[in-house]
Amino acid sequence: MLFDFDGPVCDVFGGLPAPQVAVELAGIVATRAPSLADRARATDDPMEIHRLSQEGGADLLAAVEAALTTAEVAAVKVAGPPVAGAVQALKAARASDRRVAVVSNNSAECVREYLELHGIAGAVEVVVGRPVLRPDLMKPAPHPLLAAAAALDVEPAATVLIGDSTTDVEAARAAGTRSIGFANKPRKHSTLADAGADVVVQSMEAVADALASAATADQLP
Repeated sequence: MLFDFDGPVCDVFGGLPAPQVAVELAGIVATRAPSLADRARATDDPMEIHRLSQEGGADLLAAVEAALTTAEVAAVKVAGPPVAGAVQALKAARASDRRVAVVSNNSAECVREYLELHGIAGAVEVVVGRPVLRPDLMKPAPHPLLAAAAALDVEPAATVLIGDSTTDVEAARAAGTRSIGFANKPRKHSTLADAGADVVVQSMEAVADALASAATADQLP
């Protein structure tokens, strides 16, 4: 099972708001590549600024990625507890003999920091974070899902991704995997369904319950 990180497991920028991080990154872009400044300041999404920085050359991309990773690590330290049901879902997946990976557009460093901080690193076998210096390979590209499947030594078609965004669903379709849409906001239910999610749930508890039921069924004589 593949879990997206920001949404299904953690509200990454819950304590350090994403727009604040975006302002910092936009400042780096404006200083190093003034021609991209207006576009960088037009969004409050740090990931979009990271994608944009690739247009400014290798030095700008490296500077923005380093600053973004630093901000993410700082953010997860104040992000609060895991999303309700997330820990149960991770543990239930392992209890049902499923191998577990976290697949994220956030840095692997911040994912590992958070898992260790909350004592759940042992529930996750593989962490695939943002491809270093390759924002073009982030979801919705299939690369991270294919990398996770390879690391788990399984075929992509044998995996399922739990994600809360259309980019997760699009990445799953491109990789040939199934997807469970996590509609953590009411408006997301139809959006994720329309994007092609195989199933849409409104809570991670629902995922945990389904996995626990599967584990119980597997143990029946």
